[in-house]
Amino acid sequence: MSAQSTQTVATEATKATAPQHGAEVIVPLNRLKASPKNARKTPHSPATIEAFAASIKAKGVLQPPVVEIERDGEGVPTGNYLVTIGEGRRQGLRVLAKRKAIKRTHPVRCIVDAENDAHEISLDENMTREAMHPADQFEAFQRLAEEKGYGAEEIGARFGVSAHVVRQRLRLGAAAPELMAAYRAGALALDQLMAFCVSADQDRQRQVFEQLGEYRSVHAIRRAMTEAKVAVGDRRAVFVGVEAYEAAGGTVLRDLFTEDGGGWLEDPALLDRMVSDKLTGLADEARQREGWKWAEAASEYAEVSALGRVYPVEVVRFEADAAQIAGLSEEYDALVSGSDGQEVLPDAVDARLEQIDAALQAFGPDFDYTPEVKARAGVMVLLGHDGLARFERGLVRAEDAVEDRRPDPEAPEGWSEEAEREGEAPPAPEAEADEGRAPLSERLVIDLTAHRTMGLRDAVQADDTFALTVVVHALALQVFYPAWGTWTPLQLRLSVTGLDRLAPGVGDSPAGRRVADRLEGWGARLPEQPRDLWDVLAALPPSEILDLMACCAGVGLYAVRDPHDRKPDALAHAETLATVAGLDMTGTWTATAASYFSRVSKARVLEAVTEATSPEEAGRIAGFKKGDMAEAAERLVEGKGWLPSVLRTIPAVDPDAPEPDGEAMPPPSEDDAYRFAAE
Repeated sequence: MSAQSTQTVATEATKATAPQHGAEVIVPLNRLKASPKNARKTPHSPATIEAFAASIKAKGVLQPPVVEIERDGEGVPTGNYLVTIGEGRRQGLRVLAKRKAIKRTHPVRCIVDAENDAHEISLDENMTREAMHPADQFEAFQRLAEEKGYGAEEIGARFGVSAHVVRQRLRLGAAAPELMAAYRAGALALDQLMAFCVSADQDRQRQVFEQLGEYRSVHAIRRAMTEAKVAVGDRRAVFVGVEAYEAAGGTVLRDLFTEDGGGWLEDPALLDRMVSDKLTGLADEARQREGWKWAEAASEYAEVSALGRVYPVEVVRFEADAAQIAGLSEEYDALVSGSDGQEVLPDAVDARLEQIDAALQAFGPDFDYTPEVKARAGVMVLLGHDGLARFERGLVRAEDAVEDRRPDPEAPEGWSEEAEREGEAPPAPEAEADEGRAPLSERLVIDLTAHRTMGLRDAVQADDTFALTVVVHALALQVFYPAWGTWTPLQLRLSVTGLDRLAPGVGDSPAGRRVADRLEGWGARLPEQPRDLWDVLAALPPSEILDLMACCAGVGLYAVRDPHDRKPDALAHAETLATVAGLDMTGTWTATAASYFSRVSKARVLEAVTEATSPEEAGRIAGFKKGDMAEAAERLVEGKGWLPSVLRTIPAVDPDAPEPDGEAMPPPSEDDAYRFAAE
């Protein structure tokens, strides 16, 4: 017999001993290979492979892979098997082997297919199956938790998903039966079901489901399920702290279906009480620590602005202390300058900076309130828009204001303004022994002082620096010393109108804080008594006088469009000032549901969304109810810098800019200055 005949006989014998079609065989894992005939060319996702690995580790291979015998070019079996159906299970087994959970030769039960086309059955396997309805999965997870007592971590480990995903599915599986039935029937979408399941209260789910009827937007559902609750991002929750709120017995409704994992505090009354108690506690601590006459918690900034105010003064130090402070400050600056460009400071430098900082703080602040001021003034603590406590110091009640007036040199002896206010007549002057020294008549005094006034006018006009100081002195008196009398002959009146009563929170806005910081900075530099103000201003250079004038002039501006106080010319000029200043309100105001969209008509909401995004986005929310539309609009315009027309500034015209091609835009008409009056 020839060699070729011997090889043919051996091959036929091997074929005869190979497993038959449909046979069940045990194959070592390292003998299973991916089939090149597999119809699925896109590989399984890592998450799917992890799910296979977790399932196999917990329960074994529930469904044996279908395999094809691998043969060489001569048709001789190689000892390996090609996985036609079950590649995901093979990958899951390989993951377990890499993690040493099983051996590389782990026995795998397989079914041999020796008759069908491998590519066709692979395609059939992937096309003729239907995925489980998500509702079935939600309820199955819920059943595992209830019947077997598995927690989210255990279920996640057995099915290769995170514990958070399991918690989401358990919450969905616990939805009211009416909601789950609607979801199965296609009457509810998954995102709608998730919105209902923000709360696990099935009674509330049914109530909202019935109230909303056929119109069930996700925004409306979520809002209805969380009404009368406080979001964890609310400034009150930030101030108190969610942990402290929970420690006090408050409950938190966690949102399992958002990336940030937010939620709602379910006891607003408890939260408000904790805010009030904490503010009151901080106020008492400040009073005891700093020595104020009184301290209170304030609910609104308007309570602060209704009071008078005094400012801290520069602390007078001994020469030795001042020299030591200057030396430490110079050393600090030198160390910082010498470390420029270094991402991490040397340990020795960092330690020395901390020592210097502690030493400087031990000297106390450079500006502080005098004991006399603290004895009649107080401090208010209120909650800022960022959830932090704001301390407003140096506040003076009307009954504690010091009225510092110099006596009238022309008034009769024994007379006072208090006596005049009480109805007492000034005492009659005693008859002069020498009639030649009789007092000047009132008419003559008026005549002479009129001439003197004209002389003063001339002197002020002749010296611009002197005139500037006179004007700023008059302005500063009215801005920083509102509780005292008139200390200037300049007939310049500046009204400082509080805005918080018109727009609650405006004083706590970015622009409001900048204005307050400038006032506080200058207030700390000015003397406590108005009679000392002129001497301080006279010693300032013109640049600082101008800075103080800007501070005073700015706080005196009033451009509120009040239908009961129409001043069209003043409002038109306010528009001019905004243009010249290049006012950009995007840095201090943002359109939200609370600040704008819930306070205007639907048409204006859609107009805003169209301008900020596109007509398509506006059309998408056009059918929403008002509340849902306002919330949706807030999200859509966020970060777009959109402003309502009343807050926009007409750009200045550049005289050097080239004229646009075609018909030029007409210049703003006179009516543009009043274009917001009807809004």
